[in-house]
Amino acid sequence: MSFKQTYDFGSESGEDAIDSSEALEARLYALRERIVAESKSSSLLSLAKLRLDEGELLNALERGEEAWEIVRPIVDLFTESAEWELAAEACDVLSQSGHEDALVALANGIWLAVTFPVDPQVSISLLQYVVDETPDESDGAAVAAAVAKYLIDMRASEDTHNDLAFFATQMMGDVARRHSQVETQEQFDQWKNRLELDDPEKFLVRLRNVLDVMAQEAWWVDRDALRDTLPT
Repeated sequence: MSFKQTYDFGSESGEDAIDSSEALEARLYALRERIVAESKSSSLLSLAKLRLDEGELLNALERGEEAWEIVRPIVDLFTESAEWELAAEACDVLSQSGHEDALVALANGIWLAVTFPVDPQVSISLLQYVVDETPDESDGAAVAAAVAKYLIDMRASEDTHNDLAFFATQMMGDVARRHSQVETQEQFDQWKNRLELDDPEKFLVRLRNVLDVMAQEAWWVDRDALRDTLPT
């Protein structure tokens, strides 16, 4: 999954957009044929992975309501199976569907992607929405960017760390300019210190508060019970 997997037809000609839409429709048809063919022989988990792909295609075709109906139930299946990365990816798909509870889906996805050791690229994809959609004067974007950098340092492999860390550093720089008109390294260091963005114990708590506001108590998992299963 890319940091933000989107399908932008706006820059294409009308004919190219039609071709792209037709190609997506063809992929959707083929995928649904595969789901039907494998429905009796494959496990529920394997089928759920295919339905996740179906949801992504439906979002790309601007059929978000259909995507929500298909993907929302499989979040529960993934969490019940302790497939945390797939659950976070499913929440990512739901957050892009345009559904009225898309923000709730995003909050749930971020919580899963931060709490469990999933691929940091999945975490960044989710946190980037907070960065992009938070008002410039709010601290929420700075907190999300700091968490993204922290997760990369904690979880990224040697092969991906440099590229991901560069992306996260650019993200924090963009947020600093938006938030406080930061232009120099000295200003950036002072900004990080002032917002306590070098202290995980503080910015992770602040992220939790941001997620609580986003979710409005509509949590899809028992967070307390899951925390009890985590190593110290």
